[in-house]
Amino acid sequence: MARKVRIILGLNSGTSADGVDAVACEVKGRGVRLRASVLDHLHRAYSPQLRDRLLAVMAPATTRTEEICRLDVEVGRAFARAASDLVRRLGLRRVDLIGSHGQTICHLPPGHGAGTKSAGTVHGTLQIGDATVISESLGCPVVHRFRQADMAVGGQGAPLVPWTDYVLFGDAKRSRIVQNIGGIANLTWLPARGRVEDVMAFDTGPGNMMIDAVVRRITKGRELLDRGGRRAARGRISLTLLKMLLAHPYLAVPPPKSCGREQFGEVAVERLIRRLNHGKLRPDDWVATMTHFSAICMMLGYARISDLTRRGYPPMDEIILCGGGAKNRTLVRQLTDLVNGGRRRVTITTTEDYGIAAQAKEGLSFAMLAAACVDRVPANLPRVTGARRRAILGQVCDTGRRS
Repeated sequence: MARKVRIILGLNSGTSADGVDAVACEVKGRGVRLRASVLDHLHRAYSPQLRDRLLAVMAPATTRTEEICRLDVEVGRAFARAASDLVRRLGLRRVDLIGSHGQTICHLPPGHGAGTKSAGTVHGTLQIGDATVISESLGCPVVHRFRQADMAVGGQGAPLVPWTDYVLFGDAKRSRIVQNIGGIANLTWLPARGRVEDVMAFDTGPGNMMIDAVVRRITKGRELLDRGGRRAARGRISLTLLKMLLAHPYLAVPPPKSCGREQFGEVAVERLIRRLNHGKLRPDDWVATMTHFSAICMMLGYARISDLTRRGYPPMDEIILCGGGAKNRTLVRQLTDLVNGGRRRVTITTTEDYGIAAQAKEGLSFAMLAAACVDRVPANLPRVTGARRRAILGQVCDTGRRS
C-alpha cells in the first residue's frame, strides 16, 4: 500500500436496498489532505427475489438467523460481481483496496427505542455482505464493518460520511450543507473556514424510504419508486396525514441522532394506512404527502443547525444534493421552495456540478474511508455521532490472494 496513487473501489447499498453501487476512484495523499477522483461508477440491481428476502429480514427484527447467514454470503457475491464488472469495464490490471459498506439490515443506535421497553438494551448494527467473498474474488484487501468502531466508543455509528464531505466540499468562503437523499436523508453542515471539528451532521429522517413504501403498496409491487416525482406532482398534500407524520418523536430528538427502517420503514407506513383508512386518500395523494414530509424533515434539520450555531436562518450559502432522491424533481422543487421562502436565496446544486455523479458519491465516500482505515486516520467525528473519541473506522479483511 506504499504507492503514491491508489486505485480504490467503494461499494455501497443504501437503505432502499435496491442494489449495489460500485465506484472506482484514484486516491492520492492521506488524512484530510486525501484527494480522490472518480474514474467510473455503476449500479447493479439486486434480483427481485434477493431484494424481497432482504426486506423480509429487515425491521422489525427477526429470528431467522439461518436466512441471514445465507444472505450474508449471497450479498457478498452480489457486491463481488458488481466490483468485478467495474474492474473489467475499466480494464484495470489491479485494485489496491476495496471499501465495502455492505447492506444494513438492522441498526440499533443509542437512543433507539427511547421510552419503550427496548430502551437501554445492547446497541449494535449489522451490515451483511461477506468481505471474504469480495476479497477472494477481487484479489485484494477489503475494508468493511465501518460502523462498529464508532458504536464501540459510544457513538451512533452514523452518519459516517461527514469526514469525507469535509475533505471533498469544505470551503473557505461558503458555508455548505451536503444533503444526501437516500432511503434515509442525512445532512452534513460545513461552515466556511471550518475545521473538521466544527462539522455537524445527522439523519434528518426519511428520504425516499416512505415514498418508496407507499408506491410499492398502492401499485401492488408493480412500481418500486416514484420515478422523477411524477406521482407526487399529480397528488395533493393531505394535511391530516402530514400532521400525523410530523408528530413522529424522532423529529424532536436533538443531534447526535440517526434513524433507519426501524422508524420509517414499511411497518410505519402500514400503521399510518390503518390509522387513516386507506380509502380516504387517492393513491397519489399518499405519495405527494410522503414526499412533502421528507422535504419538511430536511428543512427542520436546517433549522436545527441554525439553532445550534446561532447563525440565523438559513445557516448556509449552498446546499449540495446527492443520492437517488436528488433525481426526484418534485422533492427537490418542494425543498427549494421551503428553503428559499425568505428573502435570502440559497444556491442548490448537486454533486454532479462538482464532477461526482449523485449515485457515485456514497461509494466514493467508502473508498475514501477505506483509505483512511489503512492509513490509520480516525474518520469518525464525535460531535456528529456522539462518540467519546475519534476512532479508526473499519476492519481489514484479506484472504491473501492477489489479482
